[in-house]
Amino acid sequence: MTDNDVTHGIRQSPAPLDGALDTLAALGRQLDELVAAAGDEGWHADTPAEGWDVATQIAHLHWTDRASLAAIGDKAEFDALVEGAMADPEGFVDSGARELALLPRDELVAKWRAGRDELVARLESLDPGTQIAWFGPPMRPKSMAVARIMETFAHGYDVADGLAEVPPGAPVASRAPGFKGTPAEIAALALVARIGYRTRNFSYQMNGEEPPVSDLGLTLAAPDGGTVTFGPEDAEQTVTGSLRDFCLRVTQRIALRDTDLVATGADARRWLDITQAFAGMPGKGRD
Repeated sequence: MTDNDVTHGIRQSPAPLDGALDTLAALGRQLDELVAAAGDEGWHADTPAEGWDVATQIAHLHWTDRASLAAIGDKAEFDALVEGAMADPEGFVDSGARELALLPRDELVAKWRAGRDELVARLESLDPGTQIAWFGPPMRPKSMAVARIMETFAHGYDVADGLAEVPPGAPVASRAPGFKGTPAEIAALALVARIGYRTRNFSYQMNGEEPPVSDLGLTLAAPDGGTVTFGPEDAEQTVTGSLRDFCLRVTQRIALRDTDLVATGADARRWLDITQAFAGMPGKGRD
């Protein structure tokens, strides 16, 4: 599988962070505005993630920001987190989020804001080639920034859907009011798609399957009318559709049947069944 990607039809070479940190900061602020507007009344609103209210969603984002900061600058703390993950691979993330969610709302929101800002600053200060330890393979600063964008995108949809009481299976057009379609969310889409494409093999491995050797090409329609593509142009295995639907699928925020994605080839179809852009055990998805 090629590692080259094409965005809006133009092949791009890697550049330090490529504006990812600006997108990460803007996406966090957009979600923050939703949470602030909802106030105390919305803090414990249920979200589409079973058993997770808004407080737990924000606690999870803060927990992962803290883990990222530990990975960058506190080896002992991060090693302890890895040990916890190995001891309880299916529950340690949930446990961390639920513990933080017990904090008073104002305290947790303040910690979340400070952690977001600190992580952006720390990533910006690193050499672009720095290898940062993680729960999976090590990541460079840009990869970590994109991973945090992906998480904020996914949990931002959960929060926005929960606050608006969007029913399961609702059309994408009616999803996540106040979050979907904002400049920050639109800027995040190509980056979320990038990590979704690059984690193709990982999706198979997490499901105990051998990754296919076939190349795969993506052609995705962006909200601005452009096209975002990844992979070789002559790949026999392909996925086409809207960029946003693909991002929601690789973050498991939408059932495949509720997307406009079209897979050509058995490998492409299987990938859409199991795709996950996030680290950790396979999720339940929204099927």
